[in-house]
Amino acid sequence: MTTSRKDFLKLSAAAGGALGLGVTPASAAPNFAGPIDSARARGRQEAPRRLEILILGGTGFIGPFQVKAALDRGHNVTLFNRGSGRVMFPYLENLVGDRNGDYESLRGRRWDVVIDNATNDPRWVEMAADFLKDSVDQFIFVSSRSAYADVSRVPMTADAPTWTFETAGIPRSQESLPYGLGKAESERAAMRVMPGRTTIVRPGLIIGPGDETDRFSYWPVRIHRGGEVLAPGDGTDPVQIIDVRDFTEFMVRLAEDQTMGAFNCVGPRTPRPMAELLYGIRAVTTAETTFTWVPEAFLAGHGIRPYAEMPVWRPPTNGNEGFARFDLTPEIEAGLTFRSLSDTAEATLEYHFSRPLERQQALRAGVTAEKEREVLAAWRAQSR
Repeated sequence: MTTSRKDFLKLSAAAGGALGLGVTPASAAPNFAGPIDSARARGRQEAPRRLEILILGGTGFIGPFQVKAALDRGHNVTLFNRGSGRVMFPYLENLVGDRNGDYESLRGRRWDVVIDNATNDPRWVEMAADFLKDSVDQFIFVSSRSAYADVSRVPMTADAPTWTFETAGIPRSQESLPYGLGKAESERAAMRVMPGRTTIVRPGLIIGPGDETDRFSYWPVRIHRGGEVLAPGDGTDPVQIIDVRDFTEFMVRLAEDQTMGAFNCVGPRTPRPMAELLYGIRAVTTAETTFTWVPEAFLAGHGIRPYAEMPVWRPPTNGNEGFARFDLTPEIEAGLTFRSLSDTAEATLEYHFSRPLERQQALRAGVTAEKEREVLAAWRAQSR
């Protein structure tokens, strides 16, 4: 590639590149009208049947992309939250309420499907499902790969056991639940209230433009900076993650087809080795970058943890063999698709450079530059 890639990224930053992706930080009060109209102008096909879709939440990371995916397909969208939707989506119908029991604004209404976003409180899910059971045909609950109690299975499939109070060793009287158990109990609450009309989606790490956790963004940003990059393991450890746009478009397909059941949402179909991930990201930059692969044990001895200082990476040890080895046959048959790694990496960089400079310089995941230099120096010293 030529230097035009780097120039393009810088220009995107100056112009607020995230707007072109259809998403901006919440504080920027995004308006999707332009991006959505342009998508339709490119010939994106609308669904044969227009759905009425209710989204509980819709103003976090995945919500705006759910809105965009639904509107691109010609569906009508209603948001339910405590009021933030009126700022982010002033052109949509926004109903104000509280997940902790105030659903009055939904009374007397009807939708084809409701999408319940990002809660792991089973009580909230049960209340929402109970209130809406006679008002919707399908309940889509956004769960998590963390709901699985045993990720040693290879390949992992949606029928793998999920956490229970017993397997988690948690008393049923405990109100605040660990994340994975909370998701699993929320799934059961939805299925109990709306049997046969529930769709469970279990994403892995959700990545792409709009992600404020930086758990994937660290790699495109670090590689774009160039130089010697600390890389974990030997490059063969498998990775399965999901672009937020692929994830949300899949949910809209499940709604259009009225597909019930449980589905894993990671990709690609064949797990991607960590080396392929990092070299694939490097391909969208013009940076002079080299990778130094350092074994897990050495990293651990220097306080470098998988999934934290080394984001995305989860080596298949200590019972994690199935963490990134999912059989996605049922999901692909149901319509799950995967965009290219280059698309995800470019969009992530464009979004990153659209953020304020202070935010660009304060990534929330990954190893610091100082710590990276320290570990690389220690690795070179012991390798002599």
